[in-house]
Amino acid sequence: MPGFVRGKKRLTEPNMCLSAQVKQEILIHSKGNPHSSSRAADELESPLLPGLPDDVAKYCLALVPRSSFPAMGGVSKRWRSFIQSKDFLTERKIAGMLEEWLYVLTMDSEGKESHWEVLDCLGQKHRILPPMPGPEKVGFGVTVLNGKLLVMAGYSVINGTATASADVYQYDSCLNRWCKLADLNVARYDFACAEVNGMVYVAGGYGIEGESLDTVELYDPDTNKWTLIESLRRPRWGCFACGLNGKLYVLGGRSSFTIGNSRFVDVYNPEKHTWGEMKNGCVMVTAHAVLEKKLFCMEWKNQRKLAIFNPEDNSWKMVPVPLTGSTNIGFRFGILAGKLLLFSVEGDPSYHTLLYDPNAAPGSEWQTSDIKPSGLCLCSVTIKA
Repeated sequence: MPGFVRGKKRLTEPNMCLSAQVKQEILIHSKGNPHSSSRAADELESPLLPGLPDDVAKYCLALVPRSSFPAMGGVSKRWRSFIQSKDFLTERKIAGMLEEWLYVLTMDSEGKESHWEVLDCLGQKHRILPPMPGPEKVGFGVTVLNGKLLVMAGYSVINGTATASADVYQYDSCLNRWCKLADLNVARYDFACAEVNGMVYVAGGYGIEGESLDTVELYDPDTNKWTLIESLRRPRWGCFACGLNGKLYVLGGRSSFTIGNSRFVDVYNPEKHTWGEMKNGCVMVTAHAVLEKKLFCMEWKNQRKLAIFNPEDNSWKMVPVPLTGSTNIGFRFGILAGKLLLFSVEGDPSYHTLLYDPNAAPGSEWQTSDIKPSGLCLCSVTIKA
């Protein structure tokens, strides 16, 4: 098509009307379409935009502002299916339209209510997410897969009975809604979880009877199915996980083979389907995040240093954290715009968010930031969409 350049934000003047066409489609369907039921069977087979090849139409839809995504999802099943797909994120990336937002689970000052809120790179709050489905839980796992937030398993009290859960819920950041995914094979809480190579892994934790687990499961988004894979070398709980260089690393917590907290690191190779082991991990980790293909950790007994793990040579480096008040102040981590954010776990409004830039000139890596959750940060994830 003349004037259409894939990978660049440019459309020639005759094609600029495409945005108006998209807006008209959104407007018509957002007000309701009396013939929608009769057309439902044809929606998935119809072109995304009449008169245009689908590859061009996909690029045009990827140019629409993110704020219009929920309305776009109501236009047709075809549009909604495209917006939910990995292809949509690919088109947004090609068009240079990906937006990076920080999703923070916050707790109010009284410790009674929590909610997810969305912050941008300027620290502006865009919205509060709809409440998570299901009963309130603790000890659940959180990760991001294909631009979507996954909240998995956990421990809840229902009708006075405490139990582990196998529930998995997904939040679609484009359509602003939750849905339920397939349950885990093994209910668990206080486990490790991470995304590696487009798959989600959960490992260890406590089971439904409070027993320590060594089981590991893998989630394939294409089939919406959890599969039990090779177990950990030992039961492990209170641990965390991350994906580095295409491998799954399980760190921290406790295991049945150690006294106290474990420094052993279990490393899973998805290609070989085997577990290996390292002996130089961190213990009692209170915060962790992956940035620049490195793992950043903070230990409970060392709140004034970042421990940075480089998987290329399995080495650790310690970076001092600037003193801001009590040395007992702990932090939660966030990642935004290639920088590490340290949110204070104290409710004191005088505390500023610390920002660490790994690419800054020596001596200027640390700054303060205006990005701050409305309450206590329980956890956070970064989503690009």
